[in-house]
Order: sequence, then structure tokens, then C-alpha cells
Amino acid sequence: MPSIHSNIENSIKRYKRGELVFPVDFRGKGNHDAVKKTLSRLAQEGILRRLGHGIYVLPKKDPIFGEILPSAEQVAISLAKKDQVRIKPAGAHALHKLGLSMQVPTKLVYLTDGTAREIKIGKNIIKFKATTPKKLSLKGTYSSLIILALEELGLDNIDEAMERRLKELLKLENAQTLNQDLKKATVQVAEYITKLIIADDPVA
Repeated sequence: MPSIHSNIENSIKRYKRGELVFPVDFRGKGNHDAVKKTLSRLAQEGILRRLGHGIYVLPKKDPIFGEILPSAEQVAISLAKKDQVRIKPAGAHALHKLGLSMQVPTKLVYLTDGTAREIKIGKNIIKFKATTPKKLSLKGTYSSLIILALEELGLDNIDEAMERRLKELLKLENAQTLNQDLKKATVQVAEYITKLIIADDPVA
């Protein structure tokens, strides 16, 4: 009878390079502690790479760059898919995705309808913050990120350069979608965005 180790190792051979591996993937192949020990052993053997607590990857291999590991953002997206929950970037992470901040945040904040938790991935931290369905129903490509960034960071942290960029991005958003998203924002953020739109409208 094959051992738990060989069962799991054979299963991992069917994974694609770059795919994340979690203990829950191997339910039924052994008890939880045995699965965790097997994955830890496979990491020690160099078959897997441990990214964080209970999170492994079958690393991609590049002839020039060597091992290529997934980014913290890719890990967050994979975790959301695994847990079957929704996530949306917020705060400094949302600002960076909008091009409003050149500094890559070490803490990636996501609003979620799943469990609130923090996960350390190397030097980065992924923070899932529980939120309301209303926040996750924001639809705009730009307006959703703008609203969630401003609500997380506060309006006092927005300088003139950021305001100019916000105006440019708001012009790219579908007007109907923007109006719908503004109804779901806090009063302060909705008023601030509305002022930006009016200030940038020569007809107003």
C-alpha cells in the first residue's frame, strides 16, 4: 500500500508549475498532521517551496533566472479562489494598482466576504479585512479601487499630484457605473470625488 508521502508526491506531479499547494488539497490521503509533515518534508527535499504557514508552491524553473515564485498578490488571489470568497484591493495596495503610488506596499490589504486574517508571505503581509456585501458590489474598474483606497487611507493623505491623477482616472470610468459606485461610498468620499469631477468639468 502506497505511503501518504508517495500518494501526495504523486498527486503533486500532476500540478502545473507555479501552482499553489495547500494541505486541504490532500484531504482523504491521511490525517491533517501527516499531510502537513509530508508537505514540509517535500519542501525540505526541494520539490516544493514553502511561502507561508500552510502555503506551498510547485516552483517554476527558468534556465536563466532559476526559481520563479508567485507574488503576494497572486497568492492572495489563489487563496480567495481556494476559499471561494470575493476580495477587492484596498488602501495603499489599491493606490499602487491605480498608479497613484510608486511605492510597492509590503502589506496588501483586501476587503473580503471571507474570514478576516493576516498571512505572512516572505517580507510581505496579506491582510484580509471582513467587509459588507455593499463594498464588494462596487463595479467600476477605476471607481471601485479609488473609493476603497480613499476609505482605507483617509482623504488627508491625498496630495495635489494624486488629485490630478484621480481626475484623469475618473474620466476613464463609465459615468453610469461611477454614479452607482458613489452611492455605495461613504458620504465624505462620495462628496470628495464629486467635487473632483465638478472641478474638472469646464461646463459646471
